[in-house]
Amino acid sequence: DLMRAERDVSAAFAGLDLDLRSLSVVSNIFRAATAVRNHMENGVLAGQDLSWSAFTTLFVLRVWGETDARSLAAEAGVSAATLTGVMKTLESRGLLRRRTDRSDGRRVLVSLTAKGRAAVDKVMPAFNRHERLVTQALTDDEQDDVARALRTILRTVQAIDL
Repeated sequence: DLMRAERDVSAAFAGLDLDLRSLSVVSNIFRAATAVRNHMENGVLAGQDLSWSAFTTLFVLRVWGETDARSLAAEAGVSAATLTGVMKTLESRGLLRRRTDRSDGRRVLVSLTAKGRAAVDKVMPAFNRHERLVTQALTDDEQDDVARALRTILRTVQAIDL
C-alpha cells in the first residue's frame, strides 16, 4: 500500500528536519517512472527485442532526426558509455548508423536507417496503447495537470543543474 509506505517513511524519519511532502513527490515520481518503464519493457518492448534505452534512442532519432551522440545520450537519458553499447547493438541490427562529422572529426552523428524508422513505427501503436493503459485512471484534465507539473519539475531541475 503506497499510503502506508509514505506513513512508514514519515515515522522512520520523524526526528529529522525533512520536507516530507517533497520527499513523497520525488519518491512517487521515481516509483511511477520505474513501474511504467518495467511495464513497457515487459509488455511491449521485449516482444520487439528492445530495451528501454534502445527504444528511447530510436524514438529520439525518429522524432528529431540525425543528431550528435552527446545530444542523443542526453535526450535518451543515458550515459555516453551506455549509449555506445546501445548504438553498437542497434547498428549491428541495421537500425541506426553512425558517421563522423566532416566539420568536426571528434563528433559522431547518429541517424536512423529505414529499418530503424520502420521498427519505431511498428512499436509505437502498441507502446501508445500501453501509455493509455497506465494513465486510464486519470481524467483528461488530470493527465494535463500531471504533464504540466512534471514539466515544471523538469525545468526546475534543469535550472538547478546549470
